[in-house]
Amino acid sequence: MVGLVLHFVVIAGAMILLTRVLPGFVVTGWGPALWAAFWLALLNTLLKPILFFLTLPLTIFTLGLFLLVLNGLMLWLAARLVDGFSIPGGFGTTILASIVLSIVGMAWKGLSRSR
Repeated sequence: MVGLVLHFVVIAGAMILLTRVLPGFVVTGWGPALWAAFWLALLNTLLKPILFFLTLPLTIFTLGLFLLVLNGLMLWLAARLVDGFSIPGGFGTTILASIVLSIVGMAWKGLSRSR
C-alpha cells in the first residue's frame, strides 16, 4: 500500500516538474497533481485495456505507435476530470507529457521493485 501511495506521489511530482518545463501543461498544485495521478492510474487500469483491444488492428498496423495516442488519450481524460489540471498545449504536448510520465513511472517501478 505504501508503494502505491509513493508511486502516486512520484507521478504527481513529475507532473509538477512538467508544469515548469513543458509549455501548455498546467497543474496548479500538489492536490490536483495527486488527484490527476489517481485518475490516470484508474483510467489506465479500467479503460485503457478495453481501448487497446478495440484498436489492436490499428496498433499492429502502426507497429505499436498508436499506443502513444492511447497514453495521450488517458492523460487528456484525466485532465478533463481534475480541476486544476489542464493541457491547453494541444495534442503534441499531451503526447510528450504522456511519454515523460510513462518513463518516470517505469523508472520508479524499476527502482522500487523488491529484490
